[in-house]
Amino acid sequence: MPSSIFTLSLSTIVLALGLSACQQTNTNAASSDTDNWSCQTEDTPFTYSVCRVDATALASERYSLQLFWQSSDNNEPLLTFDTLLATLPNNESLNFAMNAGMYNENYAPIGYTVIEGKELKSLNVREGGGNFHLLPNGVIWWDQAGNVQITESNALNEQISNGDVQPWYATQSGPMLVINDEIHPQFNPDSSSIKLRNGAGVCRDGSIKLVNSDEPVTFYQFAELFKDELGCSNALFLDGGIASALYAPSIDKQDKKEMGVMIGLVENKE
Repeated sequence: MPSSIFTLSLSTIVLALGLSACQQTNTNAASSDTDNWSCQTEDTPFTYSVCRVDATALASERYSLQLFWQSSDNNEPLLTFDTLLATLPNNESLNFAMNAGMYNENYAPIGYTVIEGKELKSLNVREGGGNFHLLPNGVIWWDQAGNVQITESNALNEQISNGDVQPWYATQSGPMLVINDEIHPQFNPDSSSIKLRNGAGVCRDGSIKLVNSDEPVTFYQFAELFKDELGCSNALFLDGGIASALYAPSIDKQDKKEMGVMIGLVENKE
């Protein structure tokens, strides 16, 4: 065999191996992203969209779960996902976001709100009417290290008073959907009150899941989804009806509604 032919064949093999190695690296990168976070739509036991982030990802410098409410320029509410996106630095992207609790006519939160360690609204442990006061209600919060928890409001109030915890971000809503693996005691399995609903859960597989129902459901059905299908030991109702909103471009979801506080997963691209 002429040496020139042998050299050409060997070069071809080396090139093919090099391309194969490059393709494999890209596949692993995509797989790693999916391991950290993902969004998907499901149709059982009803149609819903769910976005999840692994708790270990929030311990890295690449990902952070954040709350957003006001513009840093004028302290006016951001109101929409589009406005939020426009305020992000060039090195950050918003992987998914959701409305994060109930608000008044001025789009101000009605419950405990902490953003970057600053308390903007005190913890509300008063009794009252409406879903927010369907006790027990609760708070989804996390510390500066990104450890996310959902805690019943009175229990968190005691922890804060004792100096046991220091929320870096926090948003309060109600009712709790699942409390220590038990569905809220006031939910009726036979209820006929159905609405679009969204909520958050801290789950046994080490993930935080944000869920938006794509069809009207009862509180009991929504709580049962978190407890039995998603494996969340604690879950919190955020809001429902016209206030229920989701931004998840990976599954082609981008509501244009106006809202108060928003919760979102930010990725640092640097």
